[in-house]
Amino acid sequence: MNEFWLHPSLILILGALLLPLVPTGLRRAFLLIVPLLAFARILLLEPGTFGQVQFLDWTLVFGRVDALSQVFLYIMGLMCAIGTLYALHVDDWGQHQAAWLYVAGSLGAILAGDFLTLFLFWEVMALSSVFLVWFRRRPGSPAAGLRYLLVHLAGGVSLLAGIALHCRSAGWSFGAFDVAHPSLAAYLVLAGFLLNAAVPPLHAWLPDAYAEATPTGSVFLCAFTTKTAVYALCRGFAGMELLIPLGVAMALYGVIYAVLENDCRRLLAYHIISQVGYMVAGVGIGTQLAINGACAHAFAHILYKGLLFMGCGAVLHTTGQSKFTELGGLYKKMPWTFFFTLIGGLSISAFPLFSGFVSKSMIVQAGFEEHLLWAGFLLMLASVGTFLHTGLKVPYFIWFGKNNCKPETWERAVEPPWNMNAAMVIASVLCVLIGCYTPFLYDKLPYAAEYHPYTAYHLSETLQILLFAAVGFFLLLKKLEPEPTISMDLDWFYRKGARLLLWVSRRPLQGVDNGVSELYRVAGLRPLMAIARFAGRFDNRFIDGAVDGFAQGIRSLGGRLRLAQRGQLQENLTLALAGLALAGLALFFIYLF
Repeated sequence: MNEFWLHPSLILILGALLLPLVPTGLRRAFLLIVPLLAFARILLLEPGTFGQVQFLDWTLVFGRVDALSQVFLYIMGLMCAIGTLYALHVDDWGQHQAAWLYVAGSLGAILAGDFLTLFLFWEVMALSSVFLVWFRRRPGSPAAGLRYLLVHLAGGVSLLAGIALHCRSAGWSFGAFDVAHPSLAAYLVLAGFLLNAAVPPLHAWLPDAYAEATPTGSVFLCAFTTKTAVYALCRGFAGMELLIPLGVAMALYGVIYAVLENDCRRLLAYHIISQVGYMVAGVGIGTQLAINGACAHAFAHILYKGLLFMGCGAVLHTTGQSKFTELGGLYKKMPWTFFFTLIGGLSISAFPLFSGFVSKSMIVQAGFEEHLLWAGFLLMLASVGTFLHTGLKVPYFIWFGKNNCKPETWERAVEPPWNMNAAMVIASVLCVLIGCYTPFLYDKLPYAAEYHPYTAYHLSETLQILLFAAVGFFLLLKKLEPEPTISMDLDWFYRKGARLLLWVSRRPLQGVDNGVSELYRVAGLRPLMAIARFAGRFDNRFIDGAVDGFAQGIRSLGGRLRLAQRGQLQENLTLALAGLALAGLALFFIYLF
């Protein structure tokens, strides 16, 4: 083993293990210190390869630090600190442990320099994040968490199979694949990455689980799993053309379902799919500007999507409701939460002076530069839907619009605890900072590709798109009013499929199993038992009888021999005694005469 190298994940893992032992009075300070220490460690990382460990015949690399990993490490560590501050009021230390282990898995996957280390941390993410769903303890939480876990374990199996095939010929080093001529191993690894990125049709786990997570848990969930997958795609599959149509389809697919959604957190979850679609398309384009755009958009997305989940989580925390049809008019009761959520909505809609404006457009521009006009225009069309539902629908139907709150919901509606507001303030400031001072973000990107977002053309283009979406929203307001319905998605197949599988297991398969068992009992077991009984009787009557008779004969013969031997012995003794008597009598007479 080389010289000790402090891994940022180790700080979070140790903090999670020590948290239950910390006195209650010091726990909040401890909760703030641990993620700040992990973030400080990230800031101090130097480029290079560290933490190499020899394990059997493999060299494990726990720390590969370069420009690509650093930008993701920076935003992941920062979001861990903001998310922990947002959850500071939560007394359930198990939620904090799960969140920190989840972040540790993400940081470990980003720093992994070999496939085995990547897989280990990849599974840590899946196994720890599911508790953020289960800890909500609602009737639907166990099932949603179980589905989430099963889907991710299936993705892990695909990833492991691809790794095993790849490493037979190429070794364990986690690097770029030959995207021009991908092998079966590359496709299996890609499938594992795409599942975590929620690429349709491997996406339904995301809205299913994120809407059921705890109010604070969803803030962590929205930031780490999909963006860690984006990093892995940047690292291994940059320039793979297959990802371009997949990313564009994601961008449109997520927008459509977000427009239809009634639950605000499910809406935001669907829109994660749409926004990650931009990043996947950027990876597929593969140029330096496109990869910069994917990284920049992941950076910005973590902040504004986290801010939106924080705002909706604050509403859920205070009112207990998250559906548009059970909310409305809350700007009077929660003005600061409304203000922060509005900043998140403007940021995600790529409004000028906000973070999305300087990140999303990089990917679109990269598509146009590569003459992928269809991809660029469709991604711009998806931006219309983004402003329509997240920039307008979420603020309008929660804080304005018709007041659908029940009396008890209205009474409970108050501003959230100070720590939740403080976390939203930090995220809001960063969203505005990125949009106004682009070097804060651009200087962290892996390539020095030239891009200037604030051009007259880009400004006019964006404002026209936003104006078109706003006019369409208010003209179609009646059509866009949420309804208490369920939008059918591909999760229907594994929900119904699981029931079908259970029915098949209980009925036809169990019937076949019972039939085979009965056939075995009648055709196999009965003859076998009859043969066994015949063999037993034959053994008892013939073999044992013969053996017993032979043994009895031997015993009888032995007895006779013993009797004969005993009689011969008596005769010999009598003769010997008689001889001694005669000898003694003869000696007596000789002595007398």
